[in-house]
Amino acid sequence: MIFVYMVECADGTLYTGIAKDPEAREAMHNAGRGAKYTRSRLPVRMVWQQQFASEHLARRAEVLIKQLSRQEKLRLAAGEVVLCDVCPRLFSGD
Repeated sequence: MIFVYMVECADGTLYTGIAKDPEAREAMHNAGRGAKYTRSRLPVRMVWQQQFASEHLARRAEVLIKQLSRQEKLRLAAGEVVLCDVCPRLFSGD
């Protein structure tokens, strides 16, 4: 199993990635050993994560999320919309 996760950086920006252990990955980011993008924006805080059955599906979901607007990403983090874990698409959380 693999996770897609979203962290909020200290400057308020959002970063999306994939990891087998999102909590360990968050710790790596905060230790300055994560993505280059987050190194200058520490600390980061996990705001969303979702498990996927395969790396292929997780990568597809990651690409989809990175194409979303900031507002859509915040809605995802708030649970207002959900991401299908079989066919990465957004659905209303109703």
